[in-house]
Amino acid sequence: MDLKEINAKIEEKSSFVNTLNTEIHKKIIGQDYMIRRILIALFTNGHILVEGVPGLAKTLTIDTIARIISLDFKRIQFTPDLLPADLTGGLIYNEQNKEFEPKKGPIFTNILLADEVNRAPAKVQAAMLESMQEKQVTLGNTTLELPSPFFVLATQNPIEQEGTYQLPEAQMDRFMLKLKVDYPNKSQEREIMDLHGVNRNIELNQILKPEDIIDIRETIDNLYVEDSIKDYILNIVFATRDPERYGLSELANYIDFGASPRASIYILKAAKASAFLNRRGYVVPDDIKEIAKDVLRHRTILSFEAEAENIDSDNVIEEILANIEVP
Repeated sequence: MDLKEINAKIEEKSSFVNTLNTEIHKKIIGQDYMIRRILIALFTNGHILVEGVPGLAKTLTIDTIARIISLDFKRIQFTPDLLPADLTGGLIYNEQNKEFEPKKGPIFTNILLADEVNRAPAKVQAAMLESMQEKQVTLGNTTLELPSPFFVLATQNPIEQEGTYQLPEAQMDRFMLKLKVDYPNKSQEREIMDLHGVNRNIELNQILKPEDIIDIRETIDNLYVEDSIKDYILNIVFATRDPERYGLSELANYIDFGASPRASIYILKAAKASAFLNRRGYVVPDDIKEIAKDVLRHRTILSFEAEAENIDSDNVIEEILANIEVP
């Protein structure tokens, strides 16, 4: 299939995008950045970690998307006393047949909102992250497949650190994207007041079905990516590991560990999804630039020197993007 045919196919397959966004914005004012990233991850079989203060419509957004796509949605409030079985389920003794039977936990859903994931102990975090990776849960001797599609949106509250268990870097690597969600602007907040300041029932139309997500994923896999674009991705990722090789010696003291190979894979996948949402059958450098920070910010581990100089991973990634040659 040549590029012209691919482009025509993508344009046809992505015809729902504008309608989907319009439907979402019936209930959600602003938050275009978060909405677009959720769709990118959902359409590429990835998961998202969101850092933002409470009240930024994270739950409302993901619940709205779930309704529009007719996906099963569950929310779990992570707390210090949460047990792995509270998430995955466990074995229940059946008096009638004198056997233990698996009882599914709330993780058996299409979309799971793991609220304040850093408040739960390491064992609970590990149970969730293992399920995210393997798409299955083992209860006793029984292995149960999770529903398809399966998508996790985990949140962290950046302003309350007391009583929290920081996600280890190796665990965070399982998330495709890490988002930093900020407050709406003044005009958007006025619209939010007008929309949600009174009780009203907003009807949402179903735009997609769960099986459509699987089809969209296959379509995105077939988008055209030039070798020069793949090299561009590799140069960005390798610059986080060996900045001096790319003429960025000033960054060497700020980076302890560069991004893992998952970063290259996820940048490619997310860039394809970005092109799809733009109704384009091929990836361009702007698709890479759009999602690079979200893929790399939790995979680029900075030194104490960077922290002392108030430099964060976004600053480092911006410098890399500004200096790596664009194809």
